[in-house]
Amino acid sequence: MKKLLVLILPAILMILISCGKEKETDRFTLITAHVWASDSLLADGIDASGPGEPLEKFRGDATFNKDGTGTFGQYIGTWMLVDNDASLAITSPDLPVPSIATTIVELTSTSLKVKFVWPQQTGSLNIRMTFKPK
Repeated sequence: MKKLLVLILPAILMILISCGKEKETDRFTLITAHVWASDSLLADGIDASGPGEPLEKFRGDATFNKDGTGTFGQYIGTWMLVDNDASLAITSPDLPVPSIATTIVELTSTSLKVKFVWPQQTGSLNIRMTFKPK
């Protein structure tokens, strides 16, 4: 009986330990593997990254840390992959809205493209952001 307990106990512990850890998905690994430099920031198909433009503060680098924190241009906040890794949710107290839910158009080792609707007082803008790894 003691030998059986000695064999079963380590197996149970290994199962419990492996269940407690979330597996990193391919998209999680891809997005956290790089610092992403903004390539194009478009609002309704027009560059909106210049001074005074709605996406000016998104210009620069985006980092997605494994702990769910990150920087998104001049914004600091949190992020997570949602909808079976098809969308990226970004939250920051500095954003004009509490959070942004983006659709991931493309995520590869050489490209990150997202799109979302940005609310404005006079309507909304269709946003498309593209990033390249640094």
